[in-house]
Amino acid sequence: MTPIRTLVAGLGNMGMSHALAYHKNPGFEIVGLVNRSKVHLPDGLEKHTILPSFPEALKALKPELCSINTYSDSHADFAVMAMEAGSHVFVEKPLATTVADAERVVACAKANGRKVIVGYILRHHPSWVKLISLARDLGGPYVFRMNLNQQSVGKTWSTHKALMNTTPPIVDCGVHYVDVMCQITDAKPVSVRGMGLRLSDEIAPDMYNYGHLQVTFDDGSVGWYEAGWGPMISETAFFVKDVMSPNGCVSIVMDPNAKSDDIDTHTKTSTIRLHRAKTTADGQGFAEPDQMLQMAGEPGHQDLCDLEQAFVLKAIREDIDLSRHMNDAVQSLRICLAADESVRTGKMVDL
Repeated sequence: MTPIRTLVAGLGNMGMSHALAYHKNPGFEIVGLVNRSKVHLPDGLEKHTILPSFPEALKALKPELCSINTYSDSHADFAVMAMEAGSHVFVEKPLATTVADAERVVACAKANGRKVIVGYILRHHPSWVKLISLARDLGGPYVFRMNLNQQSVGKTWSTHKALMNTTPPIVDCGVHYVDVMCQITDAKPVSVRGMGLRLSDEIAPDMYNYGHLQVTFDDGSVGWYEAGWGPMISETAFFVKDVMSPNGCVSIVMDPNAKSDDIDTHTKTSTIRLHRAKTTADGQGFAEPDQMLQMAGEPGHQDLCDLEQAFVLKAIREDIDLSRHMNDAVQSLRICLAADESVRTGKMVDL
């Protein structure tokens, strides 16, 4: 089949990884790279000229797919612009910075018959798919305990500060893990409470680099998510991924030597621990031992980006119905933005 002509906008960590995924996959042909500044291009991408303007590149190159990996506040406008120009869209999470903008993107996709795939990379991770399946097999209602804190310094802290010009950590990262909660319970979110704290004078007075949200669902499930960025963030218990139900629990067991600022740490599961609550007849022990599922051959960060873009190709070529995918992206964003509203108002938000 003829390769899909692809324009990549934004060449930060995720954008560069996605660009490499397109380069390696014969189903895509990169026709242009967009970034506001010049950056070093790795082998395979060095032949491309970096263009400064997305609207101008879109008009001149007429791509069939736009990969939007810019800062969050441009996601919705760029996605709509691309679709109205006839392009399908891959857009990094979060889909937008407001629920109204996220819904505008979805409406545009439906009106123009275009595909929108949102960068929920964990949906393409075999181990996370397994974790979700095991949790659903246990049956609800559930308790979700999740966090991803990053002790960052230097270049990574600079990236985090740039992200916080528009988006707090519990929104930027939170959409991933709230999406996991929603996939497991399949119930409607009911209410959200959030709290946050500004732990650095290097960010705007109205921004916070530590946040915690609590969400309730209409099946009785409850969950929390915590995220913090910066040089002051603790390395202790920085990665918690745990789901409990009346019938047991399933958890990711992290390598004790893992570092919070290692991007592969954010996706590699190492081991999944499955515990069943059923006890022996006398009630003095458990009916079966815990299962330790070793997840061999774990994909690294670039491997996951390759898998994600392979799905983008499949979705376009096979005309996959992405209605649920887009609605899920809006719902997880709605929950995280409600948490941000709660942080700023000090009040619980009813959904």
